[in-house]
Amino acid sequence: MNSNNNSSRRRQEGKTSKPLSRKSSPKKNVKKEANNKVVSQNASSTGIRLNKYIANSGVCSRREADTYIEHGSVKVNGKLITEMGYKVQPDDIVQFDGTSITPEQKRYILLNKPKNYITTMDDDRGRKTVMDLVANASKERIYPVGRLDRNTTGLLLFTNDGDLAKKLTHPKHNVRKLYHASLDRKLDLKDLEKLRGEVIIEGRKVFIDAISYVEGQPKTEIGIEIHSGRNRIVRKIFEHVGYKVNKLDRVIFAELTKRNLPRGRWRPLTNQEVSNLQMMK
Repeated sequence: MNSNNNSSRRRQEGKTSKPLSRKSSPKKNVKKEANNKVVSQNASSTGIRLNKYIANSGVCSRREADTYIEHGSVKVNGKLITEMGYKVQPDDIVQFDGTSITPEQKRYILLNKPKNYITTMDDDRGRKTVMDLVANASKERIYPVGRLDRNTTGLLLFTNDGDLAKKLTHPKHNVRKLYHASLDRKLDLKDLEKLRGEVIIEGRKVFIDAISYVEGQPKTEIGIEIHSGRNRIVRKIFEHVGYKVNKLDRVIFAELTKRNLPRGRWRPLTNQEVSNLQMMK
């Protein structure tokens, strides 16, 4: 908890501090003597960008890392670095606010979320969060990819891989999400037909990739596939044609399924599953 509080405080300080002024040359190495040395380097050198290195260490996002770098929170090999494109080499020692950091091992955890858990890192009202369910899943800090509302059950992915998380939540990648919705009454065929293709929800277009009755079950049970990540969007889709969703379960997310994963339990992804996600276009 102290680590999270300190991280939050640093983010606030980073937003309000006055930026450091500096000059850098992309053509040659430059060293500026001061109380600390501000080092610039050729942007074409090998290595990993400093902001990515910090993000991979679990400190913050890349965007936040840029702010901390600019405001003088980061040293490499004891020298203050304020250059955005600085590349960290394999043998470099990186310090953030005086503490050495190293990139974390990437973790990928799949949870079958039960009801009455909110998708957030913590809650000031003391409600149960999904982080309670995966508390022992990883020694690295992991984060939920997207969200499920409190009463929605099903698949939720956690990771510390920021690049993959961004990929899975960006609309342009059309990540598949399949839900099983239980409605308050039978869905009329004419209303089901209204929900094929594109609908307008709250003034914005939503494309429904597929919708059908669940085979062998009452016509209150509907399968619906979308790629939109808007908040409570499936519930709003059915409200649009006059139905209430009593139960909602996400059964497929990015081709991951609930097979052999009981409600409330988690498991790490296999190497093949991780590779499949990373190869998604």
